[in-house]
Amino acid sequence: MSSDNLLEKVKQLREITGVGFKDCKNAIDETKGDIEKSVELLRKKGIAKASKRMSRVAAEGLICIYEQDNQFSMIEINSETDFVAKNNQFLNFAEEISQLALIKSGKMEDILNSTMTNKKNVKDNLVDLISKIGEKITLRRSAFIGKDKSINFSYTHSSLKKNVGKLGVLLSIETTKPKNEILNFGKQLAMQVAASSPLAIDKESLDQNILQKEKEIIKEELKNSGKDTKIVEKIAIGKLNKFIADNTLLNQEWIMEPKKKVKDVLKEVAGKDKIEIKKFIRFKVGEGV
Repeated sequence: MSSDNLLEKVKQLREITGVGFKDCKNAIDETKGDIEKSVELLRKKGIAKASKRMSRVAAEGLICIYEQDNQFSMIEINSETDFVAKNNQFLNFAEEISQLALIKSGKMEDILNSTMTNKKNVKDNLVDLISKIGEKITLRRSAFIGKDKSINFSYTHSSLKKNVGKLGVLLSIETTKPKNEILNFGKQLAMQVAASSPLAIDKESLDQNILQKEKEIIKEELKNSGKDTKIVEKIAIGKLNKFIADNTLLNQEWIMEPKKKVKDVLKEVAGKDKIEIKKFIRFKVGEGV
């Protein structure tokens, strides 16, 4: 490693950890220039606690989608403030990462080790960006759909520009209908997912742990109602069915025409053909952070 490169790495490590020059240099030497491993090493030695910067909450940021030949990738990259999320350096970095996510089929470890246009890998560029901008920045998650017989769609909400926003959806449909006949429906369905935030496609694919937890909540709510046991059971069943309807895509009210269910509209659009929703992925910036 050249002396200039070494000094740059030491500077970056000091920015992240707040540790002195000598300890940072020793860590860089020991890890052969790997910033991430250097941070871990300093923490293990007790020299650096979790960096103040890296312990802060990064719940702002962007969702970026990249599409090519019916394949789509989507990433969530977070910053501490919305101001930074609109910074051109941050935006350009996010967009290039979304392209790499497509190449790497959304596999996070492969994305982080990928080489960017400046010949550095994503991990090193992320450290550089943190140093320049002065905020905690994290590449939180990634997703990919494609490489099959499905017709795929995407949607971004609160968009800063095409395919960049605060909420993103990827959607995969299998159908016997010509693609041009379901383009509008596919886009509307992706918007449905964005607006209504379903947990699953249908009751069968709904996580049983979520369902069980909801049953327990309903049971607790009705525990001291003073109503007859049989009436309580009926109320519980009704509440659970309402939860399932609200949280499974096919059973939700169609946002374009609330008197209809999504499954009803799907049948209408399909006609004599087949349309099946295979998968959807929904990312909202900061959700769950």
